[in-house]
Amino acid sequence: MTDSFATAQDLPIAITLGDAAGIGPEIIAKSFLSQSPDLRNCFVAGDVAAMRAAMRLATPPEGMVWPIVQIEDASEVALLPPRCVPVLQVGAPLGSVAIGQVSAVAGEFAGRCVDWAARQALQGRIAAVVTAPLHKEALHAAGAPYDRYPGHTEMLQAIAAEHLHRSVDQLPVRMMLANDELRTVLVSIHLSLREALHAVTFDNVLQSLLITHSALTAVLGRPPRIAVAGLNPHAGEGGLFGSEEMQTISPAIAAARAQGCNVSGPWAPDTVFMRARARAGVEPEFDVVLAMYHDQGLIPVKYLGVEQGVNVTLGLPLVRTSPDHGTAFDIAGQGRADPASLIAAVRMARQLAGSAVSYNPRLPK
Repeated sequence: MTDSFATAQDLPIAITLGDAAGIGPEIIAKSFLSQSPDLRNCFVAGDVAAMRAAMRLATPPEGMVWPIVQIEDASEVALLPPRCVPVLQVGAPLGSVAIGQVSAVAGEFAGRCVDWAARQALQGRIAAVVTAPLHKEALHAAGAPYDRYPGHTEMLQAIAAEHLHRSVDQLPVRMMLANDELRTVLVSIHLSLREALHAVTFDNVLQSLLITHSALTAVLGRPPRIAVAGLNPHAGEGGLFGSEEMQTISPAIAAARAQGCNVSGPWAPDTVFMRARARAGVEPEFDVVLAMYHDQGLIPVKYLGVEQGVNVTLGLPLVRTSPDHGTAFDIAGQGRADPASLIAAVRMARQLAGSAVSYNPRLPK
């Protein structure tokens, strides 16, 4: 931790640039222009020229273009006046990038920013990392070492494991998507559906339950009510539509209960998310749903609106959040991107930064 700050809450938050061919720089600029208090003590880990272009795009015709101030160290953020955007240039300037197109140049730079920010967080120099969207195809096109990672989560896991002198297998992580109405945690993340089915093992389900239990107990002051979604239609219907619920998922639930988890299921996946949804005047039956694979868990959250959705990586020794949407190449460069999800991600990162253990995040009650 630097001498300029006393606690993790006082350290600055890094927002990584994301893929410069997408909406990342624009939503970052709009987030600062919103003057939300959540953006206090934040800076951009990215490219000065890209942020200047984004600020020109994001500023309304009648508005004043905020200056982009290049900083050399994160500790300088606290010394800057309001109505400016601090940017720390990560390595050499970004090369030419065509907006809305997959680019190895943009992919490499996006990966470079995430790598830099993660290492700063692991060294205790920043409070949290908020990642603007990157494009998985561009990341792969960038080549080594970034082509090893399907996305942010796997890259951060590998960097953190290296920092802790562990193997990746010794640092299990899980993706949680959350908004004001629903939380869901995934057993597997970026796998093909066929591979994701093979990932529904006793060990993976149990590990997911234990990570979820640990992460949310600190929030609620009690064990969270975890609902487990079945893999098959109607949760297998007693074996009529599949045996995974009986042979794999139910034994993992029993093992988690034996370790103090308040967990139930497996429940029919087509109704369990509705039962966990918080609505005005309706108390949800569950605090979180454990989904068996990526789309099973993300479709319900995103259907409720990506504007306030936040991605939180559970299991890391650092705080990482992200907006719950992608690079949106189809609207990049048009000034139409909505910064709400990024602002929500910064807000949640700020809440998590004060947690005694960063892999035990404090979500809103």
